[in-house]
Amino acid sequence: MRARREFRDRRDVEVEVLDALVDRADEGMTVFEVRAAVDTDIDEIEAALASLKQDGLISVRDGEDRVVILADDRVVPDPDADPHEEQGFLDAVRERLGL
Repeated sequence: MRARREFRDRRDVEVEVLDALVDRADEGMTVFEVRAAVDTDIDEIEAALASLKQDGLISVRDGEDRVVILADDRVVPDPDADPHEEQGFLDAVRERLGL
């Protein structure tokens, strides 16, 4: 699943982090899981996480045995909505071309 369209106008690495977190919106992800899902170096991931946290798009929850990062509810698309309604023209072209 992808983050809502209105949150996709950010640096590529930030969008990749949001998309990864939206895919695991219920349980969240550790920093290691984010790093495995996003193909970039840890410094860029750290900068992206800091920017997303500062903008209130992610939160950090200290669980019993691990710290997880969660996407804010407003970033997660409605699962009952038609995915093509949420998708912009460029997103539809990218999906069609497999990008």
